[in-house]
Amino acid sequence: MVLQDRAKATREAIIFGAAAVFEEHGYGSASLTQVSDAAKVTKGALYFHFHSKEDLARSVIEEQHRIVVAGSEILLAENRPALPTMILMCRAFGLKLVHEPVVRAGIRLTLEATAFGRPVQGPYEDWITVMEQLTDRAKREKQVRSSVDSAAFARYLVASFTGVQMVSGVLTGRADVMQRIEEMWAILLPGIMHEDFHEDPQALSGLVSTGCPGPWQG
Repeated sequence: MVLQDRAKATREAIIFGAAAVFEEHGYGSASLTQVSDAAKVTKGALYFHFHSKEDLARSVIEEQHRIVVAGSEILLAENRPALPTMILMCRAFGLKLVHEPVVRAGIRLTLEATAFGRPVQGPYEDWITVMEQLTDRAKREKQVRSSVDSAAFARYLVASFTGVQMVSGVLTGRADVMQRIEEMWAILLPGIMHEDFHEDPQALSGLVSTGCPGPWQG
């Protein structure tokens, strides 16, 4: 058990070290020597857990996805109405980008994946599926117009979020990413909200900043 715990800790240290290196240098310029130095492990320990730089990059992406999914599952379990849940999920993802190096590195590697193999589709497909399901529920709850195509909106939302955080990363190192996510929702909401849902779109988009539940969230 002690050996297993030590091996697990070493593997986690390598992933976190790799995330720091991949975030700073990208896949193409990163080296396994840099990773072993950042993780404070020997090359032998690194190769024991990961056979190649590609293997390591994919493990960072998997860990990034696990972190984001875990946060989303917590929000889904709170059984709020669907539309606020969608906004809060974007908020949670944004906060992970600000505070979690593994998430930032995983996103960068996802975009660079053609450099070391096939494009990484799974995380996008999973997020689109969840957003489509939430849009369907928001329509049943009369928060989103019935005329909104759930699948199309989910794809557009994920693409919009991806673009917003990428541009924020380029322009400000994501210093303003939460503000930009809030602006994204402020633009989207008036076009999708159900006519019987009489909440202020600005208050809803403001959830990105505050995260505070309102009376309409049950």
